[in-house]
Amino acid sequence: MKLKYIFLFSAALLMGTSCADFLDKTPISDNVDGNFFTAENQLEPYCNNMYGLLPDHGTGTGTFGYFTTDNNSDDMTAVSQVDNFLPQRVQVPSSGSYGSFSTIRTCNLFLQRTAENLENGTLSNDGNVNHYIGEMYFFRAYVYFSLLKTYGDFPIVTEVLTDGDYAANVEANKRKPRNEVARFILSDLDKAIERLFPKSNSFTAHRLNRECALLFKSRVALYEATWEKYHAGTARVPGGPGWPGDAASFNTDMTAELNFFLDQAIESAKLVGDASALMDDYAGLYNQTDLSNQRDEVLLWRMYSEEAKVQNQVVGATHGYGAIDTEEGTFIFVHGDGTGFTRSLIDSYLMTDGLPIYASPNYQGDKSLVSTMTNRDLRLVTSVGKPGDKIMTINGKDIMFQLPGLTSAAGGIRVTSTGYIPRKGWIDNDVIYNSAYPLALPIFRAAEAYLNYIEAYYLRHGNLDDTCDKYWKALRRRAGVDTDYKKTIAATDLTKEIDLARYSGTQLVDATLYNIRRERRSEFIAEGMRKADLYRWRALDMMQNYWVEGMNYWDEFHTEFEAACTACKQTYTAPNDASVSKYLRPQGKNDYVIENNGYCFEEANYLSPISYDVFRMSTPEEGGDVSTSVVYQNPGWPVEAGAYALQ
Repeated sequence: MKLKYIFLFSAALLMGTSCADFLDKTPISDNVDGNFFTAENQLEPYCNNMYGLLPDHGTGTGTFGYFTTDNNSDDMTAVSQVDNFLPQRVQVPSSGSYGSFSTIRTCNLFLQRTAENLENGTLSNDGNVNHYIGEMYFFRAYVYFSLLKTYGDFPIVTEVLTDGDYAANVEANKRKPRNEVARFILSDLDKAIERLFPKSNSFTAHRLNRECALLFKSRVALYEATWEKYHAGTARVPGGPGWPGDAASFNTDMTAELNFFLDQAIESAKLVGDASALMDDYAGLYNQTDLSNQRDEVLLWRMYSEEAKVQNQVVGATHGYGAIDTEEGTFIFVHGDGTGFTRSLIDSYLMTDGLPIYASPNYQGDKSLVSTMTNRDLRLVTSVGKPGDKIMTINGKDIMFQLPGLTSAAGGIRVTSTGYIPRKGWIDNDVIYNSAYPLALPIFRAAEAYLNYIEAYYLRHGNLDDTCDKYWKALRRRAGVDTDYKKTIAATDLTKEIDLARYSGTQLVDATLYNIRRERRSEFIAEGMRKADLYRWRALDMMQNYWVEGMNYWDEFHTEFEAACTACKQTYTAPNDASVSKYLRPQGKNDYVIENNGYCFEEANYLSPISYDVFRMSTPEEGGDVSTSVVYQNPGWPVEAGAYALQ
């Protein structure tokens, strides 16, 4: 069964229902009798259901879907604010924190029954049975990793629980220290690795494979290692001062834990990296309908098919534009669907000579979109819209990018927030207007293994080995950037960088580590990785009175744009005036942001609060006072629905 058909199954069947009693919900797999899970063709549909958990382009008119995920970070922004970046905006929810247990319970039931049936002989371990079991271990790990990132400490549940034993359910609700949760995830991934076929097996052409599990293992291990390193000395790490868990019985050596996770990340990333090669063309990862010939780098990808009615409608949405005819000619305003890349992201990219923009004689400044992109890293050039880029084809005629749609009146379109319009997902392809063009979406690719290895190795050993050298040069070679990363490190002046990731906590990191982080940011533009990186690096402590900015509007571009608006009889008012900043400030008229003079991050938001219903359902006596709950709240949050972080 090809992946395009697998993805017809909806993730809503798994995760769409809110759980009032999160452990006593009947999963869809309970609707089978005891004779189920006895044949391969009974295991397959349960695994297929889980593929809906993986990234998707998104569907529906007017949304980028996957390519706007980074709006929750400093890489991209809409005009509306990100509540996580503002004080007293996030509330303790009334319910939902343990809602994913419906999915975990489905995984547990599958794993429990297949194990029982293998043992009693009613299920034969032949064909693809072992692979399907490996997939389910992977998906349980996948769900748990999402929960680890969101809540930190979390219950570890491997049995199928019901509502028949209240005491057992309460015991299962108890949160385990996050390092134990991370070790549990790695254990599940090891079981998946043992069972999954490799990517070289034809069966995995459109399914998970061993290399996917190894790559994901490196992701989990690196995340936990860096969280423990940079959040050390806070209540967000087990055993730290004020940690709300059982400190008296917690005797784990967290330095040893940190090294364990780094070693796991290094080992698993190298197994993938050494067996993989990068595509020559970065843009080619995102402008093709078929990536089956790119398995060296693309370990798993989502196929879209008009025939199977699985379509990537995001392409039509991202090509939206307004065309206005005037006596001076036709003006094309590309809207960007209400989002845009930030100046912080754009300025972090290197020049092709391998130097930062402030150190290179080849930098032409940012007074126009064209000058900003000249002589820059190809990952930037191919991912950001600029004049001369093809948008789409209508009636055999190519429509070219002319101006960013900064005014909603231009053709009635939604405005771009920053002027730096995401182009990833519509790079030089032959899209026809209003077509459901089935561009493929890479889900796991080996470039991440390269980056995970470099970062983990440097943190573990304090230097870069030959493998780091090989991986780093390969990434830069494809990006069209001078491969001498040591030259970049030597030229880096952290006081001239504006990237939040130059910090961990309130301390500047060293130039080598910052450039490792820079490379990661450059490689994963618009791929939804940035928020997790900022959180694990503890890079948001310095987000105080922080204004998100876009393109340079006031030096020169405003003249060209205002002339176009006049010709088109459109009115445009910038979100900020030149005396405030020459760069667009998308939240320049946002009351919440103005009130705080920019974004001001509260450290409590590094972890989400546990919802009130969890405490209500976890008292020793059913219906007891929530103050007696066996569950503890995350640092900085009260046990009260609708309450804000403690100040």
